[in-house]
Amino acid sequence: MGYIDFDKNRRFDIVPLGRAAIDLNPTDYYKPLNESTTFKKYLGGSPANIAVGMARLGKKVGFIGKVSDDQFGTFIENRFRSEGIDVSNLVRAKNGEKLGLTFTEIKSETESSILMYRDAIADLELDVTEIDEEYIKNSASLLISGTALSKSPSREAVLKALRFAKRNGTVVIFDIDYRPYSWKNEDEISIYYSTVAREADIILGSREEFDLTGKLICPGMDDEETARYWHKCGAKIVVIKHGKEGSTAYTDDGNNYSIKPFPVKLLKSFGGGDGYASAFLYGLMEGWDLQDCLEFGSAEAAMLVASHACSEDMPGVEAVKAFIKEEKEQYGEMVARG
Repeated sequence: MGYIDFDKNRRFDIVPLGRAAIDLNPTDYYKPLNESTTFKKYLGGSPANIAVGMARLGKKVGFIGKVSDDQFGTFIENRFRSEGIDVSNLVRAKNGEKLGLTFTEIKSETESSILMYRDAIADLELDVTEIDEEYIKNSASLLISGTALSKSPSREAVLKALRFAKRNGTVVIFDIDYRPYSWKNEDEISIYYSTVAREADIILGSREEFDLTGKLICPGMDDEETARYWHKCGAKIVVIKHGKEGSTAYTDDGNNYSIKPFPVKLLKSFGGGDGYASAFLYGLMEGWDLQDCLEFGSAEAAMLVASHACSEDMPGVEAVKAFIKEEKEQYGEMVARG
């Protein structure tokens, strides 16, 4: 059953909005960050990772964001171009703001952390004047990253883009994408997250992220109550993730579908969420059953946590299908099914 109608006649299938940054992942991993000395540079930032993920899966992708006006900004632009991602709405900062840097720590297969540098950062300086209605009108979907709501003027730019999406029948996807950096308090988080969630057609987040979103308006709800609340606000699909316990997609017709992680040898414990979102959304755009969308998302997430990079290691469709086939041959047909 198709829960979402994506307009296939538009120029883009999806346009993520938010941060594009640089990930610096240690190559001498399985030790504390202070002991790592060698790092590999990658395109990073959740919306940027999803943009690459969707492009690798064959979708037409644009991007709305702001990067530094220096060689790192050029690095981001060139990486997008190499993936076939449109950069006409990727603007340069004019007041010396820098690109976000993320140093990752890979202490063990199950213990990783992220150190973000987010002060005076370019992506949070995206201005309302830099939001183009025609660009959003020409995309089947707009993916909003919650991190872009953490500061002005970026938050106002997001809300303007949201209004354009609603006015033009563009599907709104809200990836809650909570990062503690830049936020002042949980009330502020709930105010802005819930403002976007009320207008979203698809909401993706962890249990913690949904708790933060609903803190001021629907506190203390379990997964089913949370899903029902956002369905009443207009969401058609609500995906609640529980890490190693798996995730469940709740649909506005009262059904729910669950998936567990595919068993893999982990390299790191981050990056899987962006692969999950890319593959899950790809399945939706292809009109697959929800259970198959979740399986595809879970498979790509597993592939990402078993690899060193995030954006650089995003797989294509056939690679994900081959991974699922191999896993089922090894663990049984119902592996990962809820």
